[in-house]
Amino acid sequence: MDPSFVQNLHNLLVQSTSNDTVQLKAATAQLNREFYKDPACIAALASIIASSPEQAVRQLAAVELRKRISQNSGDLWLQLAGEQREEIKAKLPELVLAETNNLVRHSTARVIAAIAYIEMPIGTWPQLLPYLEQTCISPQAPHREVGIYILYTVLENIVDGFESHLQSLFKLFAGLLSDPESSEVRITTVRALGVVAQYIDTDDKADIKSFQDLLPGMIQVIGQSVESGNETGARQLFDVLETLLILEVPLLGQHIPQLAQFLLQCGSNHSYDPELRVLALNALNWTVQYKKSKVQSHNLAAPILEGLMPITTEEEPEDIDDDAPSRSALRIIDCLATSLPPTQVFPALRQLIQQYFSSADAAHRRGAMLALGVSVEGCSEFMTPLMAQVWPIIEAGLQDQDGTVRKASCVAVSCLCEWLEEECAAKHASLVPTIMQLVNDPITQRTACTALDALLEIMHDVIDQYLNLIMERLVGLLDTAPIPVKSVVIGAIGSAAHASKDKFLPYFAPTMDRFKHFLVLTGEGEEQELRGITMDAVGTFAEAVGKDVFRPYFADMMQQAFAGIELGSARLRECSFLFFGVMSRVFGDEFAPYLPNVVPALISSCKQAEHGEEERLAVSNPEVAANFASGLSPANAIAVMDDVDISGAIEDSLDMDKLLEVNSTICIEKEIAADTIGTIFAATTTHFLPYVEQCTIELVGLLPHYYDGIRKSATDSLLEIIRTFYSLSDPQEWTPGFTNITPLDQRVKELIGHIVPYLFEMFESEDNKKVVSSLCVGFAETITKVGPAFLEGRLEHFASVAIQVLEQKAICQQDPDQDESEDAPEDSAEYDSILVSSAGDLVAALATALDGEFASGFEKFFPLISKYYKKNRSLSDRSSAIGCLSEIIGGMKEAITPWTEPLLELFYRALSDEEAEVQCNAAFASGLLIEHSTMDLSPQYLHLLTALRPLFVVAPDSPSAKINARDNAVGAVGRMLVKNTAAMPLDQVLPVFFEALPLGNDFLENRPVFRAIFHLFKTQPAVLAPYLDKLLHVFAFVLDPTGPDQVGDEIRAELIGLIGVLNREEPAKVQAAGLTAFVPGQ
Repeated sequence: MDPSFVQNLHNLLVQSTSNDTVQLKAATAQLNREFYKDPACIAALASIIASSPEQAVRQLAAVELRKRISQNSGDLWLQLAGEQREEIKAKLPELVLAETNNLVRHSTARVIAAIAYIEMPIGTWPQLLPYLEQTCISPQAPHREVGIYILYTVLENIVDGFESHLQSLFKLFAGLLSDPESSEVRITTVRALGVVAQYIDTDDKADIKSFQDLLPGMIQVIGQSVESGNETGARQLFDVLETLLILEVPLLGQHIPQLAQFLLQCGSNHSYDPELRVLALNALNWTVQYKKSKVQSHNLAAPILEGLMPITTEEEPEDIDDDAPSRSALRIIDCLATSLPPTQVFPALRQLIQQYFSSADAAHRRGAMLALGVSVEGCSEFMTPLMAQVWPIIEAGLQDQDGTVRKASCVAVSCLCEWLEEECAAKHASLVPTIMQLVNDPITQRTACTALDALLEIMHDVIDQYLNLIMERLVGLLDTAPIPVKSVVIGAIGSAAHASKDKFLPYFAPTMDRFKHFLVLTGEGEEQELRGITMDAVGTFAEAVGKDVFRPYFADMMQQAFAGIELGSARLRECSFLFFGVMSRVFGDEFAPYLPNVVPALISSCKQAEHGEEERLAVSNPEVAANFASGLSPANAIAVMDDVDISGAIEDSLDMDKLLEVNSTICIEKEIAADTIGTIFAATTTHFLPYVEQCTIELVGLLPHYYDGIRKSATDSLLEIIRTFYSLSDPQEWTPGFTNITPLDQRVKELIGHIVPYLFEMFESEDNKKVVSSLCVGFAETITKVGPAFLEGRLEHFASVAIQVLEQKAICQQDPDQDESEDAPEDSAEYDSILVSSAGDLVAALATALDGEFASGFEKFFPLISKYYKKNRSLSDRSSAIGCLSEIIGGMKEAITPWTEPLLELFYRALSDEEAEVQCNAAFASGLLIEHSTMDLSPQYLHLLTALRPLFVVAPDSPSAKINARDNAVGAVGRMLVKNTAAMPLDQVLPVFFEALPLGNDFLENRPVFRAIFHLFKTQPAVLAPYLDKLLHVFAFVLDPTGPDQVGDEIRAELIGLIGVLNREEPAKVQAAGLTAFVPGQ
């Protein structure tokens, strides 16, 4: 080796460590030009690592040597003579052992890994593994530290060639996990095991068993790191744990109870650093989410909740973005509620809430209220019948003497309003006055306004009695409140407009006047948030007051929205896009002139990157990085390039905060942009046609995006584009079935061909239940709109989506820890029920599009759907199963006949269900089965009437589900009367039938009801004579022009004809009923 070459290289490396930028640039340029393209630089850099007295130079030499070896698939390394390569391979391990500086040791270890990556797969470095094994069992701790670190870095880089050594490695690691002297050895061993875990296959039973045997030791090492306050080590080890949690191979299965207990103990221990406690709790959150079948089968929810509740009482940081153990604990309660069956979560939680809320300690009462709030999303259906016991706690919390408890109670009310609309709206008389008082209280002002916002959103007509008081109070706060409070006040005013509709008119102009100066704020942070929320509220106003009233403001507000886009804020762009969507819905064709400016902005948003300006941090999975800090995602799968980091010790000195600058607000902006595209096309129709192709291409490009909100929006918009494009093709009305298929316009057919295959492809790997649910609903809506032509050539794919979800075998439903031979547990989380219901919508749409041709499909689907009607299934499952079957009967019509008996047997069971919602669907389904089946069911009439009879007994103040059930029972009896009047005991049936009229809620059932009435008037008018006065009253009610349309055009026309006939026979009675105006010719 030329000594002058080595010396010159050394000198340039010294120059590269200088703080002088000019010198650094010159040295770098010369190194790249004269040295780094020459294979001789590899031996020279190795020599410098061995001989340079300066640690920074040795460090830089090691970093550069790794790069030279790795570049171009090892091309420069392989150009070296064989003897030189062997000499370097023999020398490097000795250099690492002799090196005293940790950073240089680690960087040199990575050089060995880079060489191993090239040489081990081709079998040219057989000495390495035995050498490392010997070093790992050296009597000297520093040698063991070096040995395991090299082994770890080698394993990180290569897999080929190690499979046959796994068992011997496991034996080695077993000893190193309990190294008596060095915590570094123990920690690096766990990290090495984390790498090995990623290469164990599900079929490698021996390797899985060996790995599982080491888990208790691994958990012990994590505990030691937390206990000793070793934050760097603990972070590295929690990374490993999170990797193990998301792997599909069930490595952790049998240890989940111990792991949950360990993480809970770490998270609960006040003597540990709060950041380490948060890491432990985040890992517990992932344990619940990714190992839910084990958490469920071991009934761990109750003990986990018991351990979390004390943590919820701890102090919360002021800043909403700061994490703390209390926030992590509440996140886990939320995760338990949404991931597990509510039967496992809410009973235990309810007991704890009652216990904590009765405490004299305000922190305990606050924790109870917050726990209640976060549990609502996943347990809302289960909670509904229990709300009578929950409301007293809420009402007491809102009036608690402690301000923090009152604030927490407002948070709980906001959550309840979102998920239990009907129950909360019914409590308006107590909630509105109480919350209005809290709006006046500076301590609770902001959270009270948020709660009021949520309440107003769901109040509808009831708001009329409060509107004046609410507007007076809220508008007053716009002058006095701090900016964050003004933001929630404006949100509440928007919700008031949404609920009150045209009743908001008197407040519209004065409120717009007050809002004007908020719409021109340009300051960052709070000012931008205020501007954005004001824009949202103005959009709500437009929908409330209508386009004619809003038109004078339209052009100016559009200009403000465009100006918001130019301010460089993702949040303001998001608000502008939402505003564009609302304006397009309100103004339709009048929005068209803005499309040349709006659409490019939406497309530009969809195209933008999300990672800010930081180029040197390469994130292999941005979602993982974005969510890590909040415990929403594991922290593995992050690769960091060290090209400009001369330390070369990324894993030791990584600034995670820097890494996590993935702009989640941009993801939300893109989600809104993608969603708005579909909204605007639907609203502006032909005007949007020039943009369809480009928008479709962009949206298809977003389908593989890592952020689920973007995938969902892209899916929804793509299917909306198909439906709108189809509507614009002047289609003929389709007829069911493939036999006489109505051909599609060629352009529509091509568009479907460009979109649908990508949606199927997305489904095959989609792991988010909300996205799959939205896809199923979108498919169902599109099938219903476009008809069987949409299914042509793709029927098997659509059916497969529904079958996988109903069998609970879709990717988003899979749990790697669940044995493949086991059925999915029948007791499931409420989100699982929503997904299954969406698949039912898809099946029903297929039946409607195919009519009798769906018979062969129904044979497959009937058992899959009917299994969800069992007593131990949730209300949602039972209700949607019967509802889905009713829709299928309506689609298949007489082709349903072969399944009449098993269906009727199922519906009898459902009619005696304890829940009115299920009875309602069962009544509807029974009626449709009677109507469409060609089997003579007259022998069943008395049995069915007996089953329906209890549904007719409804108190005036009954919940809407009971009124709906009665309406559907009336409709079923109407269908029975038309199908076979002779089989009906009219003297017993008609008094009950007519007493239930007019219908209360479900006006669609007026169709079978009035068909029955018309049928009786035509065939047996005498039986109706005793009921004529009652019937005329019902006619007047349904024809009232001041009310909603209750009967539709066809029934209305026939009814008016009937009134004309009755007027000739009983003019006085017709007049007394107020029906003279409807008599034809009057």
